[in-house]
Amino acid sequence: MDRDQAAAGFTALGQPTRLELLRLLLAEGPNGLPAGEIAQRLGVAPSTLSFHLRALEGAGLIAARRQGRQLIYAAAIAALRDLFAFLAEACCAGDAGRCGDLASLLPRARAEHHPREASMADAPFNVLFLCTRNSARSIMAEAILNKVGAGRFRAYSAGSAPAPEGPMPEVIAQLSALGHDVSGLSSKSWELFMEPNAPRMDFVIALCDPRAGQRCPDFGETTITAAWPLPDPAKFTGNAAERASLLNELYAGLRRRIEIFVALPFASLDRIALKARLDELAHPAAARA
Repeated sequence: MDRDQAAAGFTALGQPTRLELLRLLLAEGPNGLPAGEIAQRLGVAPSTLSFHLRALEGAGLIAARRQGRQLIYAAAIAALRDLFAFLAEACCAGDAGRCGDLASLLPRARAEHHPREASMADAPFNVLFLCTRNSARSIMAEAILNKVGAGRFRAYSAGSAPAPEGPMPEVIAQLSALGHDVSGLSSKSWELFMEPNAPRMDFVIALCDPRAGQRCPDFGETTITAAWPLPDPAKFTGNAAERASLLNELYAGLRRRIEIFVALPFASLDRIALKARLDELAHPAAARA
């Protein structure tokens, strides 16, 4: 980050409402909030909120994604870290040992502590797919990525309220018929991936609709997160043939997204660019590209 970018960032933060807005979005994590809910929580008029959102977005401190008719805003964690690192780099003339906890913001210290952040081209990447019951969408995504990304990606799945009966039989039957290994698929809580000995995730992708109350846990500042809202197969209705058709459409949509994801030029994309590309895959048009 250069001096002008840093000045623009600190200028955008130099207003009480914007500070509260950013703190609110940081509290919500990668899922973010729709503009209407932000205005309601802050108690500001929509026109006033739009002014502050534009200022923060212009400085690169927040980012928006379209979900249906709504714009969802989330804090740009990497940009905020770079902003504060701009100050930290001058601390104690670069002697990290004299700077205490502030030294953790220095680029060299972050790269040493998180070597995967220093080179996003390293493989294999660990990818965690989340949904509520971990019985269909995330199970599909785990199986697909482990097949199409074999050797470069390790896929996992979990849920906030995992189905005690396990994955949907229809989903397992479909995956098996399509040649996927289903022997290790199970419904489990995402809390397993928060434990100290759990594999560290490089990407966390939520497959359910945040408006339904789904919230992602904090998997650390080096994790790149995205949301690909997809319909819940447990709510599919109709006869067996109609349900099978809907499952096939869901599988095809997930596979298109994952095939695009594994083909991304990881070696030439920074964290912000990777996050943007993953967010683009939330939209059906992008997944068909």
